[in-house]
Amino acid sequence: MTRVLTAKGAATRQRIIEGAAEQIREHGVTATTLDDIRARTQTSKSQLFHYFPDGKDELLLAVARYEADRVLEDQQPQLGELTSWAAWDAWRDTVVARYRGQGRRCPLNVVTSQLGRTTPGAQAVVTELIRRWEGEIAAGVRYMRGAGEVDAGVDADRAAAALVAGIQGGVVILMSTGSTAHLEAALDTGIAFLRGRH
Repeated sequence: MTRVLTAKGAATRQRIIEGAAEQIREHGVTATTLDDIRARTQTSKSQLFHYFPDGKDELLLAVARYEADRVLEDQQPQLGELTSWAAWDAWRDTVVARYRGQGRRCPLNVVTSQLGRTTPGAQAVVTELIRRWEGEIAAGVRYMRGAGEVDAGVDADRAAAALVAGIQGGVVILMSTGSTAHLEAALDTGIAFLRGRH
């Protein structure tokens, strides 16, 4: 049963989630303990278990949802408006700028590479994130195909899947090297394919 929280309670719960997310981004999910999260968020053990009665697994699931939402929110409004090549270029630039700014502390990595392996619930959040993300991109491909800007034979779902895979791979390399070159190459090559420059 879903508990109804007061505004203050909801704010406290959100502060714990955001603090846990920061801790995990900095130290990784396996190295993060509930004590680390309590210290970072200045919450007591009783407070933590009041908002997350099932302990760390419930908190990690909440963090996974939070980080997944951030991945998509950070790309808006451009992601939802892929209706011209200028809009596609703006989305590309938004993605690159966001990950360049975040560097090695990346919500995408946290949700897909770390939290997605921890529990079935977190895996479901990752699956939903990918489905929503690919859906937004595929909608843009279909729009451009309908406008005659993308070849009629291009499979919108496969093109979207390839772009998301390229972004994820580029971000993993960014986290290892500090360079956005691979991320930019994946986006540029994917968009060039859609434009027929291949």
